[in-house]
Formats: sequence, C-alpha cells, structure tokens
Amino acid sequence: MDAGVGIALFDLDNTLIAGDSDYLWGCFLVEQGIVDGETYERANRRFYDQYKLGELDIHEFLDFQLRPLAEHDMETLEHWRRQYIEDKITPILLPRAHALIDRHRQQGDTLVIITATNRFITGPIAALYGIEHLLATEPEISNRGYTGKITGVPCFQDGKVVWLQNWLEEHGETLQDSWFYSDSHNDLPLLGKVARPVAVDPDEILRQHAARHDWPVISLR
Repeated sequence: MDAGVGIALFDLDNTLIAGDSDYLWGCFLVEQGIVDGETYERANRRFYDQYKLGELDIHEFLDFQLRPLAEHDMETLEHWRRQYIEDKITPILLPRAHALIDRHRQQGDTLVIITATNRFITGPIAALYGIEHLLATEPEISNRGYTGKITGVPCFQDGKVVWLQNWLEEHGETLQDSWFYSDSHNDLPLLGKVARPVAVDPDEILRQHAARHDWPVISLR
C-alpha cells in the first residue's frame, strides 16, 4: 500500500462482511414472523439471485424491501434492527476487514463505505467498523416514518458513481489517490473510476475482469 493520504472506498456486502446484509434482513423478517414467510422468502431469494447475475431491477427490489419499513413505526423497527445486527451481522464481521480499514486509517486516508443497501440497515454496520462516511440508498422519511420510497437515485451500479461524485464535490475531494474494494461486478462502473481498484473475494465476472486489467485480487475471509 503506497504512502500518502487519499480516499479508501469500501463496498459492504460480501466485502467487509461475509454475507449480504440486504438478503439477511429479509431472512430475519421471515424468521421473526414479521412478513409472510414462504412468499417473502421466495421473493427475497429471487432478487438476490438476480443481483448476483447482474440482472436486478433495483426499483422493483426497493419497492419490495422498503415496504416493511413503511408498515411499522420507527421504535419497533429500531428494536428489530438491534436484534438483527446482533443475530445476523455481528457473526459475519471480518477481522481482516478490520485490519484493512485500520491500515488505511493509520495512513490518514478518508474512509467511506459505499453500498446499494439502504441506510436503515447499513448505518449501524458502518458504525461497527468505525467508519463515519456512509453513502447508501436513502429511504424517504416523512413525519409518520418511512414512506417505502427513496430519496435521490439508488446507490447501485452507475448510481454509486453519482453518489460519490456529489460527495466528492461536497467535501472538496478528488479520486486522484483513491482505492475501492469490492466483491461484485455490479460495482464495475465505480471500480473503473478510482486510481486503485481492488477485487475482494470477487464473483466470477469481476475475477475475470480483474485478471484482464491486472487489478489486485485479495481475500478478507
């Protein structure tokens, strides 16, 4: 890792954690009896499979995933989220991810998690890694709680580039000295923008792309 102060960007799901927080939230809702088990579980698996294939309709998925947030009050949701983090997320935090983050922190790099998964789910996970800056899909909130919609564009595929460009302008930063760590070919639009793309336990499409472009491939597992 070169010396110097830059920006270290991290995907979250299957990169900093050994699983997918979106999919696991759906599993948690099913296990707790909060949603219709068989129907919800089948849809949750279908969307996850589409994501892995690069065929996900992100708007259709978000309509599905954010509906439970709109159907319950904030206090109840936060209670469920605390249990979800304890049951589903804490066991899949990765010591090597902590070590990688700490190396960038010691270099003085600005640390940013950038994820398609919505902020309701990912905010506490970013906090577990001690990362202040989180760019995530933003669920819309009204006076009565979550609406089931989002604000802005989904932080997914090209949308990650949009979110990051806005953040860079807001913070007076550039990608001149930047890393982005990701497992997924869905992140190729952003991986192509940074100075140092790194494939982390990559899916097969990203593994092949990394090999063609001489990108480093690492494992945090």
